[in-house]
Amino acid sequence: MYLKKYNLKNKVALVTGAGKGLGKACAIALAEAGANLIIISRTKKDLDKVSKVIKKFKVKCKSYVCDVTNYNHIKSIINEQSRIDILINNAGNNIPEHFTKVKTRNMEYLVKVNTIATFNIAQLCALKMIKSKNRKQIGGAIINMSSQMGHVGGPIRSVYNMTKFGLEGLTKGMSIDLAKYNIRVNTICPTFVVTPMTRKFFKSKKFKKEVLSNIPLGRFAELSEVASSAVFLASDASSMITGTSLLVDGGWTAR
Repeated sequence: MYLKKYNLKNKVALVTGAGKGLGKACAIALAEAGANLIIISRTKKDLDKVSKVIKKFKVKCKSYVCDVTNYNHIKSIINEQSRIDILINNAGNNIPEHFTKVKTRNMEYLVKVNTIATFNIAQLCALKMIKSKNRKQIGGAIINMSSQMGHVGGPIRSVYNMTKFGLEGLTKGMSIDLAKYNIRVNTICPTFVVTPMTRKFFKSKKFKKEVLSNIPLGRFAELSEVASSAVFLASDASSMITGTSLLVDGGWTAR
């Protein structure tokens, strides 16, 4: 009886940054749980590969090539959908630099991608969700992909910290405004996961050793562990959870 609550059949989920890494894993996991997908990425080749996997689960999948910082383009994509029930607001980036050496262009780019684009997509999807006549009955879920760095500071990550702490605050505010529509808003906060974005950082043995020493469970997170958390927060299994964070950090922030 309880496992039925994880079923996402007939739900429509939009995932940004779905071509690689966490976005790809989340999109595939949602499809496996029965959701129909709308996937967005900057790279058509990546989208085609993910779409192929998703369709094996006998669900529908639409894919769009789009840079999430292009407001008019992302707005036209979201507005043309007949409905959206779930948003995995995943697209993001990081450029590690010591605070005293942060380049203005890099700081502004990260704010544009991690904060402004995330806000815009959440707002556009929320407006689309609210238009469904039975929204209060069926509910909705917005999941903002944050980080453990939205809860604790880290070296050479001051700008990333700023954007992710901001995302935590945005999520709390959104959750209060959207509660009356039964739209829940939460974040997932992973520790380091081996993805195309983080792989380049792990080339430094010193950095890798330092990271692992901060994770009590003594290992990096798996993509599947983050993706299964997304399925949980998207499903009725978490119907009383809103305005909070699911820390998938192996105990990093427990210290």
